[in-house]
Amino acid sequence: MKEVYITRISKFLPNRPIGNEEMEAKLGAINGVPSKGRRLVLRNNQIKTRYYALDEEGNITHNNAELAKEAIANLCDDKFQAEEIELLSCGTSSPDQILPSHAAMVHGALKSGNAEINSPSGACCSGMNALKYGFLSVKSGQTNNAVCSGSERTSSWFRATIYSSEVEHLKELEEKPIIAFNKDFLRWMLSDGAGAFLLENAPKGDCPLRIEWMEGYSYAYELEACMYAGSDKMTDGTLKGWSEYQSEEWSQQSIFAAKQDVKLLDQYILEKGVDSLKLALEKHDLAPSDVDYFLPHISSYYFKESLYEQMKANGVHIPMENWFTNLATVGNVGSASIYIMLEELVSSGRLKKGDKILLSVPESARFSYAYAFLTVC
Repeated sequence: MKEVYITRISKFLPNRPIGNEEMEAKLGAINGVPSKGRRLVLRNNQIKTRYYALDEEGNITHNNAELAKEAIANLCDDKFQAEEIELLSCGTSSPDQILPSHAAMVHGALKSGNAEINSPSGACCSGMNALKYGFLSVKSGQTNNAVCSGSERTSSWFRATIYSSEVEHLKELEEKPIIAFNKDFLRWMLSDGAGAFLLENAPKGDCPLRIEWMEGYSYAYELEACMYAGSDKMTDGTLKGWSEYQSEEWSQQSIFAAKQDVKLLDQYILEKGVDSLKLALEKHDLAPSDVDYFLPHISSYYFKESLYEQMKANGVHIPMENWFTNLATVGNVGSASIYIMLEELVSSGRLKKGDKILLSVPESARFSYAYAFLTVC
């Protein structure tokens, strides 16, 4: 088996950073009425700026595949060109279409020549699953290199026009139609952007990171869906998919809007996160004190202190001074967050040879968790 190294890291954040007071002007007010939940959600998540693939008039500037393509292009120069990519593995929770696959569309935008492609589906863990596929390919010797990415273009999912048909339908039923909080919540949580890694079987570059191991865990066998799109949740907790609705219901009920079961999120996201973290550390006989930098993908600072306390209570205490996150300035970029976070840490110049980095990514869709352990070489 080969050793696998992250030899290059890049990101692409579209346009300019958007402050909290600009968000609703960018996305639009549903039914022309300011959101009652916006300030509450922003106060809890403590995100100050984020990026949207929207221009000043609210027009789309990049689709998801183009965001990923830009991040991947930023990996390349005269020493490594796109034509040398052997495997392209691209994760996202917001593909531009149902078919073709996201990776196929990224490959088409990149125009880099023949290569294997892989498109893991899902939410935040899709970026880590893209990384794991590349990791295993290079480790097994199937390929000499792999480019892995996470990217999101969720802003277009949350523009006010997406909900206009549902509002009109609700007007027939009630005097003051209000979109349910489970649909409004994510409008103030998610951001656009992309990140990419180049994996190779030899340490190269100024700060190569050896991937020691990767692990993944799912609790879907015992918990119902918590975040979902293209479906709606029934009273028994099951999902009814878009293909089971009449076409007119898609817009009347905002079936394709992303929705979050906030109560379920609050009840289980940390509990299962700490449980899976313990499983990963115990499997690899790793003590929390072995971790120099802990990079947790948290969707909101609301969870940070509680996660820390639960980790302490369950014997996986990693001191807060070892944590690194850029949520406040970049926002929650879903599958791309861990790529963008690691890029910022490496670019900071803080790392030294021998440092150990633990990447931790939860996914609330149906409670999945992914981990990677890295060594600075």
